[in-house]
Amino acid sequence: MLHSLSELEQRREVIAQQIGRLGDLRPGSITSTSGRCGKPECRCHRSGEPGHGPNFRLTYKVNGKTISESLPTPAAIRKAEQEVAEFRKFQKLSREFVETNAAICRGRPTEEESPTDQEKNGRSDPARGRT
Repeated sequence: MLHSLSELEQRREVIAQQIGRLGDLRPGSITSTSGRCGKPECRCHRSGEPGHGPNFRLTYKVNGKTISESLPTPAAIRKAEQEVAEFRKFQKLSREFVETNAAICRGRPTEEESPTDQEKNGRSDPARGRT
């Protein structure tokens, strides 16, 4: 575990470099769907016939709205899988970066503030109730 400010600052720099080396990334989940279509004459409605699919999709949210993109080819699926995996790495590194920065903030000493002229003269000390 890192304890000194120097170690924490070095760790923060390493994390920032790792974030900078990430490839293409985007959030989302890849899912497959299958089922029957809306055409009653289609083969998928015949007894014993499988439904359509699997059809792969990338689903994610933008401004609270769910967006779903079709992944029509194995190459498109692989590309999306790599991008989502990079996004997961980004999320992990981002959490580590914030946690490391929080530790730095907790560990960094505060600078003593010099008293104001009024405090030097014994005036305006709210802690003692003076005016």
